[in-house]
Amino acid sequence: MSSRVYRTVLVTVTGRDRPGVTARLFAAMSEHAVDVVDIEQVVVRGRLILGILVTAPEADGAFRTAVDQVARSLDMDVEFEPGSGDPIRKPGRTHVTVLGHPLRPAAMAAVAGRIAARKGNIDRIVRLASYPVTSIELEVSGVDPAVLRVELAAAALSHGFDVAVQPSGLIRRAKRLVVMDVDSTLVQGEVIEMLAERAGVLDQVAKVTAEAMRGELDFAESLRTRVRLLAGLPASAVDEVRASVRLAPGARTMVRTLKRLDYRLGIVSGGFTLVTDYLVEELGLDYAAANTLEVVDGLLTGELAGPVLDRSGKADALRRFADAAGVPLSQTVAVGDGANDLDMIALAGLGIAFNAKPILREAADTAVNVPYLDAVLYLLGISRQEIEAADAADGYTTPAPPLD
Repeated sequence: MSSRVYRTVLVTVTGRDRPGVTARLFAAMSEHAVDVVDIEQVVVRGRLILGILVTAPEADGAFRTAVDQVARSLDMDVEFEPGSGDPIRKPGRTHVTVLGHPLRPAAMAAVAGRIAARKGNIDRIVRLASYPVTSIELEVSGVDPAVLRVELAAAALSHGFDVAVQPSGLIRRAKRLVVMDVDSTLVQGEVIEMLAERAGVLDQVAKVTAEAMRGELDFAESLRTRVRLLAGLPASAVDEVRASVRLAPGARTMVRTLKRLDYRLGIVSGGFTLVTDYLVEELGLDYAAANTLEVVDGLLTGELAGPVLDRSGKADALRRFADAAGVPLSQTVAVGDGANDLDMIALAGLGIAFNAKPILREAADTAVNVPYLDAVLYLLGISRQEIEAADAADGYTTPAPPLD
């Protein structure tokens, strides 16, 4: 029976990163009676920080000498210190995603400070994106996610950044259906206002739209009021508006990425099928629900064909889409911007307010206030690097990142 005394040692190697560093270090260790317990590595701007936790004979100075020689030959620094096994992490595992455009040090100080004030611990930090927004993800333990969400929402409002707080675990990775509002979410602007401009009634329609989106008017009645103002507009104007619709920045990237991951995608609109039908075909979406404008003899009658898809109708559509996809509501994501998205946002497993009115931001699980729709991907734990690698493999070109 061996009389050797073993202890745990943390080996930390730092220096300029290059191919082969890890291989040479482990090759040196393999000549000695050590067992690997844990490994963590990060590269920041070309500088490697590699931590290796091993068990080694207490009296085995040769092991340390061998590792030190390799480090010196690579012009790297190495430290040895007593270590321990896996730390006991506090209960209450949470993912915190921070978005900034730009992200200021004060924002991260506010996030870390609120976590510390609640006796939480930051176990891991990774960068998900550096452009066009900066996104940082923190893994936190020891804090109730519901409590932390309230704390960090207040910090985000004070310091001008976006934050999402989600319980860790399989449920976060199990989202399978994303349903989006259309006007001012998936597409830029309000389609009904584009039609109103051609009808010469933009000011009247815009005023009613703004009041409805703030929740000051019943949506169904406000929509009928606005549609009546369009009476007599040629149907050809509808075709012109459809052709002029522009997607939100990042919309195609988001849709393309989610489809690669076999998500189902749906849209629900208080607007009109003239746009949603086009978007379904253009983007390859799975589901759509919207209102239909009545046309007689080539002119808009000022009425709708069928019932209004209002606030409750959007939630009903989310349920239908989830049933059709065979996805429980807990695995759905809803994205919207106005008061008529409230029920849908509340029903979804993750409700996201995208450049939204205050009434929706307060109700949603998280708010995104940057103009890029693909920032939603970061809330699902998908990094910019993964997105661009998949795009490159499929032959898509992406803009070059800014110089550091």
